[in-house]
Amino acid sequence: MHPLERLVNLVALLLESRRPLTFEQIRTKMPEGYGQDDLQSAKRMFERDKDVLRDVGVPIEVIATDAWEVEQGYAILKDRYYLPEIDFTPEEISALFVAAHAGGPDDAAEQAVRKLLYGTDGGLVAGAASAPLAAEAGAVDARLTAAAEAIAERRSVRFAYRTSRGVESERHVDPWGLVFRAGHWYLVGLDRERDEIRAFRLSRAGGELRLDGEAGPPPEGFRAVEHVVVGPFGPGEPEERATVAFSPDVAWWATRGVLGALIQDTRSDGWVKVSLPAAPGDALASWILSFGPDAVAVAPESLRAEIVHRLEAARR
Repeated sequence: MHPLERLVNLVALLLESRRPLTFEQIRTKMPEGYGQDDLQSAKRMFERDKDVLRDVGVPIEVIATDAWEVEQGYAILKDRYYLPEIDFTPEEISALFVAAHAGGPDDAAEQAVRKLLYGTDGGLVAGAASAPLAAEAGAVDARLTAAAEAIAERRSVRFAYRTSRGVESERHVDPWGLVFRAGHWYLVGLDRERDEIRAFRLSRAGGELRLDGEAGPPPEGFRAVEHVVVGPFGPGEPEERATVAFSPDVAWWATRGVLGALIQDTRSDGWVKVSLPAAPGDALASWILSFGPDAVAVAPESLRAEIVHRLEAARR
């Protein structure tokens, strides 16, 4: 096997593994790379590969795989490996948006903005790379322009809004930022009626955004991207929470990167109960089932029922 191919395969193996892998486990899974008859020779090759990857910035960590810290495993933590998301200030996103729409569909500025948006958490929706940015915005184009202008001018806005559950209401918002995530634009700001910072998907806003007086300033340290919750259900607007218990084998990493995940309790046997944002749909159930016996849905009852239904269907 070519050394470069071996390095790439090692990175892929450690990224995909749910738990740290010992050298023996790595050797078993990559016999073409470390399956030499001479164990010490294979170990030396692995150590050289590990050092090379660390030298180029791949954060391979050594983690104890048992409670007594006798046996060690190797892992690449995703939150340290992948590049951080690109974040923009309200002024920057407004300027980028105006520049992207200043020319035709093949304008260089629009191409540059599209490349920048590929770096945002969640990226662009499938097929969007070849479409003009204006087409990505689609029907929300006018609302996006109005939102960018309202943010730049520090003006509050009113609009009709339909939640993910189909509940419609009038919203009065002090707009503080725009976030593009997973193919959707979100307006983030203070919901005056609820006195909370909320994220509103512009495609769910009905009609136009109407200016309505001055907007208050955002709190110190405000980052709009932190308020567009992303979790096992994908980006969205969760209106309830779910409770999931994780075994000791996966609890230490299962909810890494899940914004809003809160540890509720740790049992004497090592199982950890975690509260997670939940949204309508079956994506959360699929995510929980992906852990097999290492995750148990505790609440709500509708989530437990969905998982039981799927398990019973799989047995038939």
